[in-house]
Amino acid sequence: METKWLEDFVSLAETRSFSRSAQMRHVTQPAFSRRIQALEAWAGLDLVDRSSYPTRLTPAGETFHAQALDILGALQTTRNMMRGHQVASQDMIEFAVPHSLAFTFFPHWVMDLRKRFGALKSRLIALNVHDAVMQLTEGSCDLLIAYHHPSQPLQLSPERYEMLSLGHETLAVYAKADPKGEPLFRLPGSPGERVPFLSYGTGAYLGRLVEQIVKLSPAPLNLDPIYETDMAEGLKAMALEGHGLAFLPVSSVKKELKSRRLVRASAPGTLELTMEVRMYRELPELSRHSGKPGARALWNFLSPAA
Repeated sequence: METKWLEDFVSLAETRSFSRSAQMRHVTQPAFSRRIQALEAWAGLDLVDRSSYPTRLTPAGETFHAQALDILGALQTTRNMMRGHQVASQDMIEFAVPHSLAFTFFPHWVMDLRKRFGALKSRLIALNVHDAVMQLTEGSCDLLIAYHHPSQPLQLSPERYEMLSLGHETLAVYAKADPKGEPLFRLPGSPGERVPFLSYGTGAYLGRLVEQIVKLSPAPLNLDPIYETDMAEGLKAMALEGHGLAFLPVSSVKKELKSRRLVRASAPGTLELTMEVRMYRELPELSRHSGKPGARALWNFLSPAA
């Protein structure tokens, strides 16, 4: 049994729609359906009547729904009680941050923030984008920092969450420099030439943005994927060794560009995409636990209204 199965089931009971609940839970519909099936396998009987539309619960499902709400409520109450014992960490602001931002944007941002805001105690929770969003929606962090692009918006309801813009980041393509300072690999490349491509894993947020860049390219890009990882730092390490070219956030390659260890692998202003860096929090009036004073003060300090 996993508690997320209970949360999935409660969501389905509320929306009566597998697709809507999957969207709200930030998973694909097949993955969401498998989790509901896993819960039914654990319970030993059908909880959902799939023959009707909209979806409805079986009599056993209705009974289980009430129990699931009690279980989740008890867990949340227990968690809040435990947080009440963490007096020493009440001034520690917990940030959920995707790996690509955790290694590049976050350290510099916090250093600059301390100069303007003052003393700041922070705990960084580095995850993939999906899990970082889940940290916020499950109440496991104070603030979420993530990339935003209109083609790939995060599924966070403005009725429950608010956001601040912290700046912008450019995603562009880079490769190792040869002895003359030219990229070992270049896009769009020669006709018929296959260019070794270091790619993000399937489903990775930056990977979906790279797909947008490739899709909008005026010339076909003959990319030959030879390596895959979810982490931008992993792609950068491979690019530095000369394995191929990779699309990376500019902030992650500043030092390498300055030392000419990496160079732009396309013409300036081409094959790039600008993302916004945003910070999210749960609306205070809807928060499931009392917000930390430090997190509230930081949000108010960064708010445009300030």
